[in-house]
Amino acid sequence: MKAFLMFKDQDFELKRPLPSNEGALMQDLELATLIDAMALGDKFLFEVAKAAILTSLTNDPRTIFYRQNILKDCLKNPFIVTEIYNIAVGALTRERKNFWSMINTYPSGILHRSIDVLRMLMTQLKRLRNIADQHTPRFGSEGFATLFEMLRMELTDDYFASIQDHLQHLKFRRGVLISAQLGKGNKATNYALRKSNEKREHWLLQILARRPDVYTYFVPPRDESGAKALSALNDQGVNLVANALAQSTDHILSFFNILRTELAFYMGCLNLHARLVKKEEPVSFPVPVASTECRHSFSGLYDVSLTLNLQSRVVGNSVNADDKDLVIITGANQGGKSTFLRSIGLSQLMMQSGMFAPAESFSSNVCDGLFTHYKREEDAAMKSGKLAEELSRMSDVVDNMTPNSMVLFNESFAATNEREGSEIATQITSALLEKRIKIFFVTHLYAFAHRLFDRKMKGAVFLRAERQMDGERTFRLVEGEPLQTSYGQDLPQSLLPT
Repeated sequence: MKAFLMFKDQDFELKRPLPSNEGALMQDLELATLIDAMALGDKFLFEVAKAAILTSLTNDPRTIFYRQNILKDCLKNPFIVTEIYNIAVGALTRERKNFWSMINTYPSGILHRSIDVLRMLMTQLKRLRNIADQHTPRFGSEGFATLFEMLRMELTDDYFASIQDHLQHLKFRRGVLISAQLGKGNKATNYALRKSNEKREHWLLQILARRPDVYTYFVPPRDESGAKALSALNDQGVNLVANALAQSTDHILSFFNILRTELAFYMGCLNLHARLVKKEEPVSFPVPVASTECRHSFSGLYDVSLTLNLQSRVVGNSVNADDKDLVIITGANQGGKSTFLRSIGLSQLMMQSGMFAPAESFSSNVCDGLFTHYKREEDAAMKSGKLAEELSRMSDVVDNMTPNSMVLFNESFAATNEREGSEIATQITSALLEKRIKIFFVTHLYAFAHRLFDRKMKGAVFLRAERQMDGERTFRLVEGEPLQTSYGQDLPQSLLPT
């Protein structure tokens, strides 16, 4: 039994290793704020949301559409989905309580525990089957259709009746019938549990009927050794049955665990969606395209982590960077450049994990990896200078980067003078573009930005943060020549490197 709510043909692995740059992504994109909004204080939801967002950089848009359709079903039927999730959680919670109350390593103990757990699980499975029977027409995604069809096909009335019959027999109310053979030294071997051949007759006939002669031995009440020997014989007989029933129980528990884990991602999406809708922030389902294309266009894109920390709504940006693999952003401080850069990274991760996007519309090609290179505050414990630290982190990024990746630079290489910083930024940017790496670069290095602008590169777009004429401190990004906001002293144009 499989859930197949994250992938069409495989389970979602919660313990899958996180990417090597997990710490940088969490810090630079303020991912904890987003994941906290999805989890609402639930540690398990936090763990699943973090794993889904950071490990789901798939280069197959079909997987993204598969999850999007499931999420659309969840948004249409939140109460039904929540009920399914609660059923899975309830099954696992009750099993744990049963485990700690009846922990036993002996076959007879394992058997009785498995019987009790399996009875409880049958109740939960019946609830799932009833939901599939009643609500299948309300769901249109392939994922839920597969899940509900599996529940109806596997969990038939005959199946439940058969399980109930087996569990009734395994109570052994008429005693345990065991056979064995004599081995070396007349030691018993090849124990086997046998089904009783006695027919259920009227109690009066059972009393009056003549029984065949049998060899019988009664263990005296105070014979502790005899009682232990009898218990050992019982365990030998039920050992295989106990193991088989325990495996069946574990199989069903595994299904509930998978169902809970995969639904937890969508529960987190429902929590986040409710927060954003309450604030009247726009959300939309993005359109992913293959990594072989170069697309990045959106309208009303905003930083979801920022809006979750504010009472008011945030300003969105609209950009068409299709067929562009380099975006340079310049402008004054507090102009929203870093916020925009963060919105690019968050929206890419949300899209590739199958979520909605924080925008009125959003479309982008999938990338094989997302990396950040942000300016860091100076650390007194650093053993090297800031520039050396920046270059060391850049080396780590390059070592883990593959073609069709995306990298976000935020005021990188500004730890040195303008001329040297611009030269480093230019060489690194040129090398990455040759390897088909998409780049978003927020910079105050005017010489760097203007040098690339003068090249009139067809694959580049230049954005600048401009104050809006609305009487407020509001900035929007518009296309245009880079603004001169360098940190260092401006050099004469004749001295700038070409």
